[in-house]
Amino acid sequence: MLLWVILLVLAPVSGQFARTHKSIIFLQPPWTTVFQGERVNLICKGFRFYSTQKTKWYYRYRGKEISRETQKNTLEVQESGEYRCQAQDSPLSSPVYLDFSSASLILQAPLSVFEGDSVVLRCRAKAKVTLNTTIYKNDNVLAFLNRRTDFHIPHASLKDNGAYRCTGYKETCCPVSSNTVKIQVQESFTRPVLRVSSFQPISGSPVTLTCETWLSLERSDVPLQFCFFRNDQMLGSGWSLSPKFQITATWSKDSGSYWCKAATMDYSITSNSLRSWIQVQIPASHPVLTLSPEKALNFEGTKVTLHCETQEDSLRTLYRFYHDGVPLRHKSVRCEKGASISFSLTTEHSGNYYCTADNGRGAKPSEAVSLSVTVPVSHPVLTLSSAEDLISEGAKVTLHCEAQRGSLPIVYQFHHEDAALGNRSAHSARGVSISFSLTAEHSGNYYCTANNGFGPQRSEALSLSVTVPVSRPVLTLSSAEALTFEGATVTLYCEVQRGSPRILYQFYHEDVPLGSNSTPSVGKVSFSFSLTAGHSGNYYCTADNGFGPQRSEAVSLFVTVPVSRPILTFRAPRAQAVVGDLLELHCEALRGSSPILYGFYHEDVTLGKISAPSGGGASFNLSLTTEHSGIYSCEADNGLEAQRSEMVTLKVAVPVSRPVLTLRAPRAQVAVGDLLELHCEALRGSPLILYRFYHEDVTLGNSSALSGGAFFNLSLTAEHSGNYCCEADNGLGAQRSETVTLYITGLTANRSGPVATGVTGGLLSLAGLATGALLLYCWLSRKAGREPASDLCRSPSDSDSQEPTYHNVPAWEELQPVYSNVNPRGENVVYSEVQIIREKKKHAVASDPRHLRNKVSPIIYSEVKVASTPVSRSLFLASSAPHR
Repeated sequence: MLLWVILLVLAPVSGQFARTHKSIIFLQPPWTTVFQGERVNLICKGFRFYSTQKTKWYYRYRGKEISRETQKNTLEVQESGEYRCQAQDSPLSSPVYLDFSSASLILQAPLSVFEGDSVVLRCRAKAKVTLNTTIYKNDNVLAFLNRRTDFHIPHASLKDNGAYRCTGYKETCCPVSSNTVKIQVQESFTRPVLRVSSFQPISGSPVTLTCETWLSLERSDVPLQFCFFRNDQMLGSGWSLSPKFQITATWSKDSGSYWCKAATMDYSITSNSLRSWIQVQIPASHPVLTLSPEKALNFEGTKVTLHCETQEDSLRTLYRFYHDGVPLRHKSVRCEKGASISFSLTTEHSGNYYCTADNGRGAKPSEAVSLSVTVPVSHPVLTLSSAEDLISEGAKVTLHCEAQRGSLPIVYQFHHEDAALGNRSAHSARGVSISFSLTAEHSGNYYCTANNGFGPQRSEALSLSVTVPVSRPVLTLSSAEALTFEGATVTLYCEVQRGSPRILYQFYHEDVPLGSNSTPSVGKVSFSFSLTAGHSGNYYCTADNGFGPQRSEAVSLFVTVPVSRPILTFRAPRAQAVVGDLLELHCEALRGSSPILYGFYHEDVTLGKISAPSGGGASFNLSLTTEHSGIYSCEADNGLEAQRSEMVTLKVAVPVSRPVLTLRAPRAQVAVGDLLELHCEALRGSPLILYRFYHEDVTLGNSSALSGGAFFNLSLTAEHSGNYCCEADNGLGAQRSETVTLYITGLTANRSGPVATGVTGGLLSLAGLATGALLLYCWLSRKAGREPASDLCRSPSDSDSQEPTYHNVPAWEELQPVYSNVNPRGENVVYSEVQIIREKKKHAVASDPRHLRNKVSPIIYSEVKVASTPVSRSLFLASSAPHR
């Protein structure tokens, strides 16, 4: 079950009230504590409850916050910390803290618990902890679970609040305790409040009752039902899904104590509102207000009486008097019928009067009666629209003349140095105003007069001084051509051409104040400072003489900073650089003005140069070959001084090539018991190379070599016939040689003797013929005055005894037979073919069998063939076993 994070802001939803549409995080699984290595899915819900649009996620751990965006509303995490989300068109969610614990025993609980929930607390242990579990609440034993993992709270309530933990035993030593989980059971909905459309309804009028409650956003889909009561008696048909109940008409019998009850559909959770008293009112008839005396009511000091009376007057009727809607504080006097108040007129008594009568069933007002008191005007007051002493040229100024007392209408007259400016008539007590734009001629004294027919009254004079605002200032720099280096001193000058003193100047760098200065006259002020890298940017100044600051145009200043020593780093697809890999050389100077030109070097040879127009670093890519091993460096230059990085050494590894397997024997006729040497060599590859030797895919042994290949010796037996191969591996991928087939053959008792004798004789004859042909070829070559193409003429006495060498030669197909005996009649008889191959390299003589490979000799490959049967390329070594 997914549990939502608690939110606290309210908003109406579907006739009830639920939390505002703030983003919420669901957990799956629902635990806030899990073991390290496990994963938790976060699901973000927003205003559109089932939306899967883009979602922003925020992760904070140890003061560092990381944000990311997903295309859907889910995120899988496995790191401890605080998570928040923001669904599209929804506010940011409340934080949820997840703990990926390394402890051996943990207690898991849901994120939030509400009244009536079925809650599971799960105690989980790692392999070395025995779950003989005990559950504690507030450090008191709550239950013994034995080997069970779950503790159930079937119907959560406020009594289940507390701190929970569980314990177990480690197999080897001692008890162990889990983390502590705090359970705070929350209300699914708040205690209802009864809202009443009127607590004192007039008899016969309707009344609406509303049972108002607030659902938690996590429970916004929980339906509620409502019931209303008067004096503990249920109203209407009882429980209803509507939170409203209307009484269509209220009468005196409907007065009483009202309250409501809200409950879930299964009545598992109920809550009552407080009681509210409703009193139905029966109104009195409208009263009549009269004035006495009715005439001579125009002058201050006249005494007047107000009398209020209703037709059904009684001692229970309460009378109130009002002047322009404000209750009069005069003490009313009960008469034989109705009530009266008396007072002497002042100017404040002009206006409308009415009274109300209330017999406890609602107040009824009378019709209004107008009263006008005539009062001579008082001395008017002249004011300016601005309270400042300095009024700027061209500004619009307003003169306002107002008499605090006096009957309307009042005629006002404005004067400048005794010259009339104009008059206005006022029909309200707010006075009149005139406006005009100031020039220098408007300086001087002003006053006004007010007259309502009892003679004009003059205000006090007001002096007006017109001043000139400052012009737009000009900002200049000293020695602008020398202001590009750190440490230089620069002076800013700010000057205005026009304006009334005193003038306040302020200097700014990128809207940040630098300092201020004031001058009593028009001129310029200065501000000096020593340059650092942070002083690059735009500068401006302002001038103000009390009428608002004027801002200069911005002046740009660029401080050039030499580059720092760059850092060269390698970026390769793996830890060991290998031939064919794409290597990225990244060079970056952490400090320095842009643009920066970066140069890349290998053994002081320039590889290339790249410019970084906006600063930062630059990269250069290489497709690696063996020649790329060596020392690399880079250089950063922004025109001031070039800086070279430290040198970095790169070693490029070469994968091994396909090895060549060579078999060497001590003589042409190899017998059982002879020592056979297997030589495996990869002609290309970075050391150290590990060689492995195989016979019929069975490992014979292995050996490591820096160069020259590796050797493996065999003392031959009849079982050594078969396929041989070898493998080379330097950690960058193993390579296997071609297969070399070795046959150690013997003949049967019936045919092997004659056949072997014949074959041996034939082979010896062919060898003799071949030797004669070679000697003849050598003699003819010398006679012709030239050396033979190869050292085929070397006599046996000039070298050591010849040794047969057997190996897998890639160009076997190119070998041509020297001699061959064939069956002219095409019968199924045995014939032989001899091939001679000369080694290309010369080796030193070694008496040790392990160094048989160092002897130089022509290599004879002998094959015994049957005319009717094709025979694959293979090596036959004669067995020394006796023939039968």
